[in-house]
Formats: sequence, C-alpha cells, structure tokens
Amino acid sequence: MTAIETTALSKRYDETLAVDDLELSIPEGVVYGFLGPNGAGKTTTMRMLTGLARPSDGSGSVAGVSITDRDSLRPHIGYLPEEPPLYEQATAYEQLDYIAGLRDLPEEPTRARIDDLLDALDLRDDAATRIADYSKGMRQKTAYIQAVLHEPDVVFLDEPTAGLDPRAARTIREMITDLADAGTTVFLSTHILPVVEAVADTVGILYDGQLVAEDAPDALTRRAATGETQTLEDVFLELTGTDHADDAEARDG
Repeated sequence: MTAIETTALSKRYDETLAVDDLELSIPEGVVYGFLGPNGAGKTTTMRMLTGLARPSDGSGSVAGVSITDRDSLRPHIGYLPEEPPLYEQATAYEQLDYIAGLRDLPEEPTRARIDDLLDALDLRDDAATRIADYSKGMRQKTAYIQAVLHEPDVVFLDEPTAGLDPRAARTIREMITDLADAGTTVFLSTHILPVVEAVADTVGILYDGQLVAEDAPDALTRRAATGETQTLEDVFLELTGTDHADDAEARDG
C-alpha cells in the first residue's frame, strides 16, 4: 500500500512558490531520503505532510488520511522537526509521560517502551534530569523517542542525527532501519549524505520547490552513459547546481 501520496502539491508564500507541483508516491515500510539545499522547500513539504501547513494547491494523504485533516492524521504520524518542541523545566521522563498522556497511550506498556528506548539511546541514567540541563544531543534523543513512542505508521525525521556523537548517530541509523523493517514508513530529511546512503531505499532531491530526481541511492550514483560511479554528494551537487559542499555535508558527526 501507499503510505505517502501527493498530487500537484504546492505551497506559496506571497510571491514565493516554496513547493511546486510535488508528486510523491511512497510505499509502506521504506525509508525515503529527502534531500535538497537550504531553501529548496524540504521543511515546507514536511510541514504540509504533517498537517502543520495547509497546501496552496494540490492534495496529499499520509497513511490514507488527507493531510488537511490534522486531527485524523495525528495518531498515524510522528514528527521530529529540526528544532524539537521540548519543555525546558521537565525531565525526559516527564516530557515523554506527558506526550503519552496526550496520545492516550496505555500506561504500563508505554513506560516499558520508554525505558527500552532510553536504554537504546544511553539516556536512561539522565532521564530524571531537567531538559534545560541537556546537551543538544540529549535533547535530540528525547525528541526522537517522542516522535516514535506511539509506534506511528509514518515517521517524519528532520536532521535526526544532528548534535549526536558517532555512537548515538549509528544507533539512530539502526533504529531507522528497524522501523522500516517493522513496516513503518520513514520520511528522512538530512544534509548528512552518508546517513541517506546507509539507510534510504529511495532518494528524492528537491530543488527550487521541484522534485528534480528520484531513485534508489545506487541508481542515482551510477552514470548511465559511462557506468562511472559517483558519490551521492556528487549527484546532489550536480543536480542542484551547488558550487560548494556547505549545503551537502558529507560528514556524519
């Protein structure tokens, strides 16, 4: 079945066309890597797909629910934005318990799931510490757990490994793969291209609000005419006309 579907999806801000006639058809249980330089329209697209911004034109659905029906969409999706909303004065336990309550999740199995996720991300020893005292990486881990806690059908991740040390970044990559293996669809936006190469089944490249390429990572990195192999960074820079690597970091920190 199709997890994410859009038809001529567009978003305009005054005179600026941020997303232009976007056509997506993403099946269940895959990792979709969504790439593009700064200002390409990636965040706007994710905000539309999660019901946080209304399209100017076109239509879309996620898990079979219209993206304009926020209330019906909410139980089916998880969203980790680049700047995750966390309560500074709460502890990680309090934050996650609060989110579980908002989603009306059963108490006992949810607490066990929280503990398992905290353990997987080496955060359990700090789970009673206020988030105000957390590093960026610790905040990122908490926000990731918040996004996947209710086992949604589709998870949207915007820079999920930002601020993480290499060990934690690897754990997140493995968890993303595990999500897809279990049938969850992961919509992944990041500038860290090796993460996309490692986990994505399909890559879409957005430029000036338009989808300029979409294929499996290895297909994108293979020159059809000569058989010469490129890196995903090469393909990204070539398709987006970027002259430098600032918008396409190839380092996984």
